[in-house]
Amino acid sequence: MALLRHIPFLRSVFLYSITAFGGPQGHYGMMLKTFVQKRKDVDEHELLDLVSFCNMLPGASSTQTLTLIGYKRGGISLAVLTLLIWITPACIIMGGLSFLLDYFDDLGISVGIFKFIKAMAIGFIAFSSYKLFHVAIHNTITKSILVVAALATYFAFKTPWIFPALIVLAGFFTNFSDRRIPQHEEKPKQIKWGNMLIFIALFAIAGYLSETATKENWKNRKAFNLFENTYRFGSLVFGGGDVLMPMMYDQYLTRPETKRVQENKRDVLRMNKDEFLTGWGIVRAIPGPVFSIGAFTGGMVMRTENSASLQLLGCFLGAIGIFLPSALLVLFFYPVWNNLKKYAVIYRSLEGINAAVVGIMTGATFYLMKDIVFVELWSGKISGVYDTVIILATFFILAFSKISPPFIVLFCLFLGWII
Repeated sequence: MALLRHIPFLRSVFLYSITAFGGPQGHYGMMLKTFVQKRKDVDEHELLDLVSFCNMLPGASSTQTLTLIGYKRGGISLAVLTLLIWITPACIIMGGLSFLLDYFDDLGISVGIFKFIKAMAIGFIAFSSYKLFHVAIHNTITKSILVVAALATYFAFKTPWIFPALIVLAGFFTNFSDRRIPQHEEKPKQIKWGNMLIFIALFAIAGYLSETATKENWKNRKAFNLFENTYRFGSLVFGGGDVLMPMMYDQYLTRPETKRVQENKRDVLRMNKDEFLTGWGIVRAIPGPVFSIGAFTGGMVMRTENSASLQLLGCFLGAIGIFLPSALLVLFFYPVWNNLKKYAVIYRSLEGINAAVVGIMTGATFYLMKDIVFVELWSGKISGVYDTVIILATFFILAFSKISPPFIVLFCLFLGWII
């Protein structure tokens, strides 16, 4: 019965899940508008703290941030419900794509409605940077960190280690000052190791069962291989979808063609390049987490078994395997993080960490805008004019009106349909 009072929150999570475009950076802008300004589930400082923390962990950072908002509101049970509601629509779409791919004659027509979504997402990221700037940037050191983080993000956006490295370095540099004093009167709470033990145990068991299933040629060995692959991806990916893509490409396209695999005649999980790139393009166009690509690749690699039930199992295992590590890690480390914040070295670091996050968002805004401004707009293409107008309109509507984000999304989809 206690969960009934959270129904309005869960309804907002569902609406967010079907309208949140643009990857992690775009998601944060919509979170800020929906869960901070409109619903007030957390305030701006709390959201910035959650975003900073999740960017230091492997896995799906925007998924982890939203899960923690649910956790702060209603504990573990609400966090799990929040996670499931958030990932389900995107995973259903991507899993369904693995069944429908053969029937798509012209994918370009299918996704034409999304032509203005990238520009809209950039507007959301710019809005996040603008709002959080006033929260995190307030002295010389934070301004310097902002500039360095923005430049580093712009020039190394697709480098896997750049985001966690910037956050760690920013926290290090703000420790040169002892101006900030932690709250000594609050004692650190006891750490509960359950989620971390589950994470480690699942990692070990998944690896053992996958290898054993392959060596002993179990009947449904590919299901074990698939869960191990996706669980490993979700456990080790820093930097979001841009890092996940090459890991999946190597696993499902490069590895099956290696000399060792071919000599041993191992029946490994595989995809072809066109299928993989199609799925990756579609997941960028739909709302929800980019990691929902796991449901698509899971279905595609199990499609070779010529069984609809096994393909459906592949979609399920691909989705669960890739999101489960993110949930276990964030729900374990967040209480640890709260404990660590009682200590001076961590407490002082927060100033730099928060500034780095704002710098990352600022750098991401300019990185994503560069093709629109320096290629399309500069060359006089009408698409560049449309995209620029969408970016500016999205930013000003979010910053200076009370219009809800879903209406902005619907309007951009409508424009994509009629233009």
